[in-house]
Amino acid sequence: MVKKIKYRSSEWFNSKTHKRDTFVHRGWMRNQGHPNHLFDGRPVIGICNTWSELTPCNGHFREIAESVKKGVYEAGGFPLEFPVFSASESNLRPTAMLFRNLASMDVEEAIRGNPIDGVVLLMGCDKTTPSLLMGAASVDLPTIGVSGGPMLNGHHRGETIGSGTGVWRLDADLSAGKITEDDFIEAEISMSRSKGNCMTMGTASTMGSMVEALGMSLPNNAAIPAVDARRYSLAYMSGKRIVDMVKENLIMSKIVNKKSFENAIKVNGAIGGSTNAVIHLAAIAGRLEIDLKLSDWENCGKNIPTMVNLQPSGKYLMEDFYYAGGVPVVIKRLIEKNLLNNDSLTANGKTIYENNKNAKCWNDQVIKNFDEPLVNDGGIKILRGNIAPDGAIIKPSAATPELMKHKGKAVVFESVEEFHEKIDDPNLDVDQNSILVLKNCGPKGYPGMAEVGNMRLPQKLLKKGIKDMIRISDARMSGTAYGTVILHTAPEAAIKGPLAAVQNNDIIEIDVEKGIMNVLLDDNEIKSRVENYKPILPEIKSGYQKMYIDHVTQADTGADLDFLVGKRGSEVKRHSH
Repeated sequence: MVKKIKYRSSEWFNSKTHKRDTFVHRGWMRNQGHPNHLFDGRPVIGICNTWSELTPCNGHFREIAESVKKGVYEAGGFPLEFPVFSASESNLRPTAMLFRNLASMDVEEAIRGNPIDGVVLLMGCDKTTPSLLMGAASVDLPTIGVSGGPMLNGHHRGETIGSGTGVWRLDADLSAGKITEDDFIEAEISMSRSKGNCMTMGTASTMGSMVEALGMSLPNNAAIPAVDARRYSLAYMSGKRIVDMVKENLIMSKIVNKKSFENAIKVNGAIGGSTNAVIHLAAIAGRLEIDLKLSDWENCGKNIPTMVNLQPSGKYLMEDFYYAGGVPVVIKRLIEKNLLNNDSLTANGKTIYENNKNAKCWNDQVIKNFDEPLVNDGGIKILRGNIAPDGAIIKPSAATPELMKHKGKAVVFESVEEFHEKIDDPNLDVDQNSILVLKNCGPKGYPGMAEVGNMRLPQKLLKKGIKDMIRISDARMSGTAYGTVILHTAPEAAIKGPLAAVQNNDIIEIDVEKGIMNVLLDDNEIKSRVENYKPILPEIKSGYQKMYIDHVTQADTGADLDFLVGKRGSEVKRHSH
């Protein structure tokens, strides 16, 4: 006789000692038409949904959720869908990153406070992925991720146009007078032609790939287009699988460990993934109480070639990536070079090796061979020096090789507003060898660390045909952006990090290969300037933003709220009635 497992949800729906509370919990659920047998002690699966019409990337998640439910029912579970805060990168101001941590709080408390035995995370738009993983990690129940998938390729005037990447390019062309406003609007219409998230290798697609590399999804999660029937099949099978994960007690911390993160770092380098992955993976690791440092990116990401030829680093888009074989091909090629931890467990109960060993590449132009890559060493690079003692990052695969070692004079902007006011001033003292420096855009200074680090070049240089310059900030940039952009400088200027000391005409020296970024000033001068610096801080005295500013950590540790780091478990709390 098989012993019946008592699940967490039974504390709500099947209590033998608190019958009144059971009446309350079960009775009110019946108004949705749930029949009696669904309360017989079977696994209750929460479907954590970030659907919102204000988050266009996730606008199809109602349909995705229905596919998940079908799989849950088939496996003998009881699916219950619930909404959580949806952080829209395309609409939220001042930045979606400000609300990533808020969304994670919503996810954590919703999972823990409800009769849920396992959870399916529906995520797509880039902050919804880390926020859901962070919240779920702090509860640590059986969990599986389902990404919404990328849009179909954009097409404009006979060429492909990629989300974000096309925007930054066309904005520069507009500023340079190469295209008209009407041309700009026409491109806007041509870019987003189906449901789904950015179809470039921006942060959304990167984080979908990271979910797959961490083992937190079924294979092929990252690349199946949002409107492809196979996306809905994957959602169905994920719903089916989560029921078994509950029965196996395969909780998140049994899947994801330090080796999983090492794998993800290497996959990120191989796909030319977003710089934002650095900050998101750090935050997820912090929730799981795994010590992930910037030095791990240096150690694990070294000498990883970028094989995936996708915008913003390369030519193609996510639809092409899926048809070429997707993330499984990338993982297989890294396995063949003995670069991954092959025994890392995944959500389907198999190892990463077992899942991907038979993957086949169908287009070597999209997923290039390991020995003939897009970029020989494309992993995220960490820079340190007297203006970034806790580190800054750069994505070499999207940068200009000639600028990887450079010395130039600083052109400094104390705020985004000052940047916009002055960048196109014909009298601005700037040339192609200058280094643009933007301050007060970090976690506390913005607040939220907005995607403003990929500063547009001065109009007078764009008109001369200059396409790239070194740019340094304590901000982030969109994963769809490109250029020689140094980001996440820590500590940030707003808390008097040494970036604050940089002034116009100071000479800054960069050597990416050596991991060095210094302003050519002596230590005493830097100290004196920092002591006298008056940072530009947001005038926020109450509400969530005030709490955020008071408690957010710096970029190098994931910009989480200090009191949210770690696990708080899934213990069923006291009765509500």
